[in-house]
Order: sequence, then C-alpha cells, then structure tokens
Amino acid sequence: MAREGSGLFAAFRVLGRFSGHVPHVLRYHGRHREFYLAAAVGRSVHTYSVKKLGIVAVSNTLPQDITCLAADRMLIFASYDNILHAFARNKEVVHTYEGHKAKIHLLQPFGDHVISVDVDNVLIVWNIQSEEEYLQIDFDKATFAVSALLHPSTYLNKILLGSEQGTLQLWNIRSNKLLYSFPGWGSAVTTLEQAPAVDVVAVGLVSGRIIVHNIKYDETLMKFQQDWGPITAISFRTDGHPVMAAGSPVGHIAVWDLEEKKLMCQMQDAHSTAIAGMTFVPGEPLLVTNGADNALRVWIFDGPGGTGRVLRSRMGHSAPPTKIRYHGQNGKQILSAGQDGTLQSFSTVHEKFNKSLGRGSINKKKSKKKGLKLDTMALPPITSFASEVAHQSDWDGIVACHQGYITCTTWNYQKTSMGAHKLTPGEFSKHKPVDIHATAVDITSCGNFAVIGMSTGQVDVYNMQSGIHRGHYGKETAHEGAIRGVAVDGLNQLVITAGSEGLIKFWKFKMKDLVYSTELSSSPSGILLHRDSGILGIAFDDFTISVLDIETRKIVRTFSGHHGRINDMTFSPDGRWLITSSMDCSIKTWDLPSGCLIDCFLVDSAAVSLTMSPTGDFLASAHVDDLGIYLWSNRSLYSLVSLRPLPADYEPSLVTLPSTCPMQDMDVSGDEEPCDEMIEYVSPEQLGEQLVTLSLLPESRWKNLINLDIIKEKNKPKEPPKVPKSAPFFIPTLPGLIPRYIPPEEENDTQSKVVNLGVLAQKSDFYIHLEEALSTKEYKAPLDLLKSLGPSNIELELRGLAPEAGGSMEVMLSFLRMIGVMLNKKYNFELAQAYLALFLKLHVRILSSEPKLLEELSKLSMQLEETWIHLRALFNQSLCVLTYMKSALL
Repeated sequence: MAREGSGLFAAFRVLGRFSGHVPHVLRYHGRHREFYLAAAVGRSVHTYSVKKLGIVAVSNTLPQDITCLAADRMLIFASYDNILHAFARNKEVVHTYEGHKAKIHLLQPFGDHVISVDVDNVLIVWNIQSEEEYLQIDFDKATFAVSALLHPSTYLNKILLGSEQGTLQLWNIRSNKLLYSFPGWGSAVTTLEQAPAVDVVAVGLVSGRIIVHNIKYDETLMKFQQDWGPITAISFRTDGHPVMAAGSPVGHIAVWDLEEKKLMCQMQDAHSTAIAGMTFVPGEPLLVTNGADNALRVWIFDGPGGTGRVLRSRMGHSAPPTKIRYHGQNGKQILSAGQDGTLQSFSTVHEKFNKSLGRGSINKKKSKKKGLKLDTMALPPITSFASEVAHQSDWDGIVACHQGYITCTTWNYQKTSMGAHKLTPGEFSKHKPVDIHATAVDITSCGNFAVIGMSTGQVDVYNMQSGIHRGHYGKETAHEGAIRGVAVDGLNQLVITAGSEGLIKFWKFKMKDLVYSTELSSSPSGILLHRDSGILGIAFDDFTISVLDIETRKIVRTFSGHHGRINDMTFSPDGRWLITSSMDCSIKTWDLPSGCLIDCFLVDSAAVSLTMSPTGDFLASAHVDDLGIYLWSNRSLYSLVSLRPLPADYEPSLVTLPSTCPMQDMDVSGDEEPCDEMIEYVSPEQLGEQLVTLSLLPESRWKNLINLDIIKEKNKPKEPPKVPKSAPFFIPTLPGLIPRYIPPEEENDTQSKVVNLGVLAQKSDFYIHLEEALSTKEYKAPLDLLKSLGPSNIELELRGLAPEAGGSMEVMLSFLRMIGVMLNKKYNFELAQAYLALFLKLHVRILSSEPKLLEELSKLSMQLEETWIHLRALFNQSLCVLTYMKSALL
C-alpha cells in the first residue's frame, strides 16, 4: 500500500538558485522596449529583466539539467543530452528536435533555422517550424573538432566555425560548401564573437590570446594576451566606447581599449568561478555576467579609468548550504550557512529581500586587501549557528561555530555583516590548538548570552553585547567526551548539554550547578529543544531518535526507522510533530502525542538540514551537493490530510524536488485524488444510549425561555412611539427584514378597522404537526419546527396550545408526549427541560384541573428524576477523579 509522494508536504519552490555553468542569453523585447536576460538554472530557464534584475518568467521543467542555451527574437532554445527544445513565451516547450546521437554543446539560431553541434562533431541545421533536418555535416574529429560557432553579421547563409586544432572554416550552409579555411594561431579556439564593425571577429584561444581578425581579407587587426588561462567569453561595448571585455576561468574580467590597443582595467574576482557568460547591453554602458558560482551581476561602467562596478546582482550560495534555520517569528527569512564560507539570508516572499552577511574572516581589513582568491584570513565554513531577534537592533544576534575552528563568531543581521566579537575561551586566547574546536552553539531567547560547547567537553557562556566570557559549566569540563549539543530553555533557567560519552546533563543557567544527569542508550549525535513545550529531541549515532520531557527529565518517546546518520531535526511550531532527515535520503514526520510515524518520503539527494517555519506553513530543506533551499508547503493547512500512523510495510516513494515556480500541476492532481485511507469521520446523532445528548443550538434559543416576560418588561419603551411627520416623497414600505413597497390597494386596506376573524382562526404548522403525532407517534416534525424558531415565537406557539387561545387538551397531551419521547431518547436534553419549564409556567392552572394531563405529567416527573439521578452520579464520579488528579498526592 504505497501512497504517492508525501501526504503532509507538497513541493512548493526553490530559493537561492540563479545561475549555473551555462552562459546566459540576452534578448530585446520590441514592444516592451526592454532587455531580458535568460539563464539556465537546473532543469528550467529563468527570465529576468535587466532593468531591475527581477524574475519575469520561469519555464516549465525539462527531464534533465539544461547544458546549452541560445535564443532568437521569438524562441529560447535549450538542450539537454542529445535533445533540443524550443520554449515560447519563456514558458512552454513548443518544438522538440531529436536526431543527435551525442550531447549537444553548441547552439546558434539562424533566421528560420537553428544550428546545433554535438560532441561527436556532427552539425545539424534544423528548420525551426517543421522540426526537420535541413542539413547535416559530419566533421572529422582528428582534423577539425568544432569548438565555437558564429554567424558573422551581414554574411548571408554563412557560418564561421572554430576548432580545437586552432583552424577556422567559413561555410555556406545553403549550398553546403566550405568557402574558406583560416590557418589559425596554433591554439584551440574557445569562443568567437562578432565585433561592432562588419567583417571583424574576435577569436578567443585556449592560450589566453584574443585575436581581433578581419575575416573578409583574412588579416589580423590586433592581438591581446591574457594571463589567467583560456578565454571563456568576449563582448564589445556598443555605446560609443571602443572597449572589449574578456572573461577567464578564474573569475577575473579584463577590459581592453581597442583604440589604444592596451589593457584599460582588470575586474578581479567578478565571480568566484569561471565567467560563463558575458554580454554588453547594446547601446548602454552595462555588462551582464553569470557564472557557476550561482550569481548574476550587472556592471555599470561609469567609474574613473573605465572600470565597472556592480549595479545589480542576484546571488545564492556558490557551494552547497550545510545548515539552514528560520530567523525570527514571522517565517519570512531563512538563514543559511554554506560550504563557500558565507552566511546568507533568503526571503520566502521575494528575492529582492535576500541578503548576504558575507564570509567569515579572522581579520576583515587584511581580507579586503588580499581579495577572495589569496585570502589566508578566511574562516572555514560554518557548521552550526543560532540566531535570536530579541536584541538584534542593539547588538549581534547570531552566533556561529566553524569547521575545525576553536573560535566562534558573532554576526549582525541588521548590518548584514560579521559581528564585533570572536568568542574564545580565555586559556586559548594566545594560542589556537589544532585539535580543539567548537562543536555546538545556542543563544538565549533574550539574545543576551551565547552558550558554546567544545570538542574537549567544555561548555562556556559569553555575553553577546560585550563578548565577555561569563563562566563555564562543570569544574573543568561539563562532559568527558565531545559536546554534541547545547540548549537553553525559554526562561534561562536550565542549560541542557549532551556529550559523546552518552550523558545528558541539566545545569542551572545562572549558578552553573549540575541539577541532573541521565545516561542515554547510545551516543547522541545532536539535540534540539522546542522551547515553548519543553520537549527535547535527541538523535543517536545508532540512527534512533528519543524525545525527552525536560520537566520530568524522562524519555517519553523513542522512534526508530532511519537507516543512515540523522542529519537534522525540526519541530512543528506547536510541538506536535518532529521531522527528521537522514543519509538514507528519507524525510520522516513523527507524531509525538501518538508516538507514530505519520509521513515519510524519499528525495534524490539526502537532506543535510531541515527547518520548519514558525508559522507552520513551510518546511525548508537543504540537500547534499545542491545549491538551493527547497520549500515544501504544509498540506494540513489547506486540505484534508490523514494523520493516521503509517503501516509497518509502508514503502515511501520518491518525490521530485520543487522547481523555481510554485507547482500548480501537482496541487491540482493532489486535489483530484484524495488519499484512499482518508475517510471523513461523521459523528452519529447519539454516541450511546446511556449518554445524554445536547442539541447544537445556541444558548440564546432556550436559556431565557422561562424569563421572557421579565425580558419583555425590561425592554418596554419608556414613552409611546411618536407618529413621524408625513413625507409624501417616500414610497411606503411593509415592515420586515426585506423592504417591500405597499401597493396602492393594500395601502387603502390598512385604513380598515374591521378585524378579519378568519386569520385568527387559522392553525399554526406546529399545532397541525402535534395533532398528527397523536395518531402517528412521530414527534420529529414538530420538534424540528420548534428548534427552528426563536424564543418569542416558541412562547407564542406554546401559549396557543391552551383551549382559550384556540388550542385543545389533546394537543397539550401531544406536547407532553413529545417531551416524554425526548427524555426517553436522552436527545436534545436541554431543550426538553426549557420547553417543559415554559409549558408548565404558561399552563399551570389548566394542567392542575385536567386529570389526563396530570397523569402524563406524573410519568414525566418520574422520567426526569431517573435521568437526573443517573446524570448526577456521573457528574460526581468525574468531579471526584478530577479532584484526585489535581491533588498533591500524585
């Protein structure tokens, strides 16, 4: 019995993915008069406006990661492996071109055709609309391995090909003829770029040389040499400045002056990885770059010496995130620490609110001087951190420990930078031992103190405002083994520490005294405290999880079922669910009240970190070798979800990670196929025959029935109503909730003083139903009718049962029998009491003089007494148990 995917979580979207190793494409939209940037991110294409760098569209996902990208005026072409797709409107695939036997690595749109080259050196020209091959050319890999492709401006039907051997060829693809071969410069061609001048092409070589060549006369106009390895991308400015920019594999950009034929400036560390794509915006001093470091940048050239500065950028982690945690209580920011050494904040609302807190550094000033690549002052990646918003505007609100490093750092969320303090125990302030490092951190809910655990078993407290050491727990060390986790409770009363030797200890936060110590079944790998409910989750090295109540200090739940190291845990905001991720690629949700596994699903790569939103709407996950942070929406907030325990033989199914835009298709299918085992519970009218069942009517309908005369007396007007002045321009209306106009003839009738006795003589529906019930013994219809009436109408109906008001003794008897049926069934119990009380109050004289009615009343009296004695016994028993439970004896 396998349920498809997850019952509790639906894939929503990914955060922090902006760019990959595929060069971007720049397009101009004539109607919008705006430039758009298309970048391949995983399996989909993102389209951004260059003006604001805001995301405009996200394409549908392809089956595999995109490896090549190109675009013409109407379509975006994207390929994976040996298949080429064309996207229309930046979204849906409208054409698919299949015919290559190997992976496509070059693309060139060409009028009504598109040219693709695969790694086996086969060039195919496709007709865009018909999806048919127009031409196929096979090149010999040994003599001409195609490595670059360009359509020179104004050269009709001609393409220029560069090769790994260094030679170039000009082909006419209409006549399928080789027009000219260029001998080359003895080095493999990496890129070809059209210059603003006709017939002039820039050729980038593996040797780092750039040749600006006239292909009409086969003569070289100028040569440049770059020292950072092969040329990865070339672009020319077209806003009146004769400038060429070239990218390198180390992330630097060189800017060359073509008039002076010399280097203008260097833009070092423009990206932390190779420059994948680089394009000057036509007619503007703007350069768009992207790289595999997951960054898109727009540079503006308005500085002295022709150098560029970052105008706009979108960036995520350049190496996979290792730890993610929601920051604050609004559920809108996720703090993320990555293997690239940075700490970043991602907004779940909009990318414009993302911010990077930068890289950790031993000495900021020296780091800035040396630059990214030569920075010896950079701290290792963050392994664990804790954040608090209580005093974040006054001082640093984040504390982090680094991989294999003894010093913990503070970070400031408001200033988006590393904080003022380096937290190191006093005895290590002069020398930094290699084998000792900080392993766990926590910050108090007030934001004043940081508690840090070390690999030696030492646990220290620091003041966050001043960075001063405020003491440690235990005589020398808190534990014999390394600290695997520290936690401070919500009121700063207790500090809980877990050691690798298998002990959990409770300490007084202020006095530093040991309160309690308990031995665990195995060595813990990490702990997590849910402060609001005082529940501590403990993950063990033997892949089990225990839940400890910090009030009673007892283990209250134990879960087993993971088959790999438990990477992370997170509690739902109400503390009912514990969600765990493991190296077995599963994400499991455990229900703490029932102690059962209620949800489980598999992902392609194991989740290294999990965090649940404080508002409960999203679960966020970070995965092995993945740059994104994935959001999963909590289905239980918007649909009917089964919280039943999963069976022992449950086989979890693989769930695809969310894409960039919210997945509507999945939600629709989820709605169409409700969970098989989810049967909606419908409560029966009566749970048991012994029990008394109350009606679901509001108190106002029955509670004041007996006091209606007092209420009416209180609500009497103090003075008689005044006759309003006649207003002839108003159309007279009938009184009531819905205003209705009085027709002229009806208006005249209202003047008549004659009372129509026929109207008074009519019997009400309730009266008729009671009469019928004398013979049928079915009292449901009169009761339902009475339940639908308001208090005044009920009084009116009961008053009308008396003979002087047009009723009869038989109908009064029928009413008493209806009450008897209600008491027998123990149904609508409070209504029976209220109706009977009002009936007795209204008709006490008639009831006392009629023997038939008196006989019925004596039966009712006995019934009421029996029911009440039974009820009273139940009440007393419950009160007795409750008093005992509340007493101090337990």
